[in-house]
Amino acid sequence: MRKIIAAINMSLDAYCDHTAMTPDEEVHEHYTELLKKGDAILYGRTTYQLMQYWQPIAQNPSGEKSMDDFAKAIDQIPKIVFSNTLNPETIGWESAQLAKHTLEEEVLKLRQKPGRDIFIGSRSLIILLMNLHLLDELQLCVHPVVVGAGLPLFENINENTMLKLTKTKNFGGGAVILYYEPVDGKTT
Repeated sequence: MRKIIAAINMSLDAYCDHTAMTPDEEVHEHYTELLKKGDAILYGRTTYQLMQYWQPIAQNPSGEKSMDDFAKAIDQIPKIVFSNTLNPETIGWESAQLAKHTLEEEVLKLRQKPGRDIFIGSRSLIILLMNLHLLDELQLCVHPVVVGAGLPLFENINENTMLKLTKTKNFGGGAVILYYEPVDGKTT
């Protein structure tokens, strides 16, 4: 059975604001390799539209290897987008499709299929999946910045959720990834 893995960047004060952080070459390389190991990434509309920043770079490389490689990886991985407002005809990425089912139904269906892991890349979907106890792993890339305000990652969590730190990965620029799994092997 495939794992459902939430992977997200956040500040030291637990805000998710991609504009407040500047991932370095090493972080881009990490996420490039991670994306190559998955079968799909699930996004909400807002994060999906934010990630479309990479589409022109995939088509016309910038000359910065780590960014170009990441753009290529994000371009290639299938994307499932949860939105009531995006038009399927103009979704923009050939590798993207609008979800046909609810988040819970889609994740349960994906989990049962053979293949590689499924990634969750949106704050809103992470919160929903934590409340549904459908995450197998949480990868938090904490950047060495305090932003003071924004969207808190763990907003509107319905209940106490116990996690076990399974490993860490440090980057030269000061970011660190914390890998967590639900306690007792239960999904969150």
